[in-house]
Amino acid sequence: MFPEYRDQITQLKMSDINFVRLFEKHNALDEKIRHMEAHIEPGTHEEIEHLKKEKLLIKDSLYILLKKAGNARD
Repeated sequence: MFPEYRDQITQLKMSDINFVRLFEKHNALDEKIRHMEAHIEPGTHEEIEHLKKEKLLIKDSLYILLKKAGNARD
């Protein structure tokens, strides 16, 4: 996720607890979705779609924080 922001991700993971919380939540949702789609965990199509939307909202929030961090360095 966001390979072009690798440096900012590293920096924010050390300095921004909100970023860390969102980053971990995104990764947890990603894993849960993969498990549900692979039928390792139970889940309906509707539940999976809901989790994907939640994950996308978190990704958008992470992107905003990364952009702000990038602008602060410029």
